[in-house]
Amino acid sequence: MLPELHAVVPADIDDPDRVSGGNAYDRRVLDGLRAAGWVVTERPVTGGWPRPDAAALERLAGVVAAVPEGGLLLVDGLVASCAAPVLVPEVGRVRLVVLVHLPLGLSDPVAAQGERDVLLAASAVVTTSEWTRGVLLDTYALAVDAVHVAQPGAERGAASEGTHEGGRLLCVAAVTAHKGHADLAAALGLVADLSWSCVVAGALDREPAVVADLRQRLARSGLADRVALVGALRGSALEEAYAAADLLVLPSHVETFGMVVTEALAHGVPVVASNVGGVPEALGHTGDGPAGLLVPVGRPDVLAAALRSWLTDPDERDRLRRRARRRRQDLSSWARTVEQVSAVLVGVRDA
Repeated sequence: MLPELHAVVPADIDDPDRVSGGNAYDRRVLDGLRAAGWVVTERPVTGGWPRPDAAALERLAGVVAAVPEGGLLLVDGLVASCAAPVLVPEVGRVRLVVLVHLPLGLSDPVAAQGERDVLLAASAVVTTSEWTRGVLLDTYALAVDAVHVAQPGAERGAASEGTHEGGRLLCVAAVTAHKGHADLAAALGLVADLSWSCVVAGALDREPAVVADLRQRLARSGLADRVALVGALRGSALEEAYAAADLLVLPSHVETFGMVVTEALAHGVPVVASNVGGVPEALGHTGDGPAGLLVPVGRPDVLAAALRSWLTDPDERDRLRRRARRRRQDLSSWARTVEQVSAVLVGVRDA
């Protein structure tokens, strides 16, 4: 008999205008489980997750009630962490596994109690990095053997040949406050004397005020014609952006892993990124060092120094490019991610 799974995901999981690492991870894992022989019933739920109204919670309650008794239920953390009143009473009737991409309690103390209740009630929790696992264990005192890591995989794409000058910069992130685009603009202003261009590939409709502020900053700095805000890219367009890039720049203030880091490395593109959350895990190490540079969060001056070093030191560019290509060969696959998630689900099913 084939193993069965009911998966609750945000309704926008496949929305091309709502590209996110969490949605991409969920889609990869669910499709991978199907390919591995699982019978997966997806149960998308509409709502303003992670701040749902009463109607959204009512819809979720109806979805969960439709899961048969004893059924295995995997719920995306964006939904689960704010739905304790719906999910906790169902524990015992269904076997709950929560997939946590970003713990809500990190930025919202009010939400922390509900998130704690859900995670303590769950049979297992899957996270995407060792860093996130540590946060959950420390914050919520969860059982060590109940929290598991399944890092995102990566598929090797066309390797970037790189330009001689190294001036093609790429930032892949939705333009929101926590992604640090204001720091990026400030850093680029400090290296305006050098030759470079920057493509910012990320949704422009999440936080309109942040986008407007970024455009104003670039205009005031005289950088508007050197920084292209192209919106969210996907599929072949995103592949082409990585293949054309010399360097990925990720100035995020919060990252539980940083899938764009491994996506860049999968194309042999070195990285300059904030030293935050799970980013060091994503960057990884080669035999002679990391395939990029990590800088403190919220320090555009240090970010600018790293960019200046990259743009003016051919030896450093060569060194980081060699490391990125070496790291490209060692990246974990999505098949491995699916295996890890599947093992957790089987353990809960058979407990």
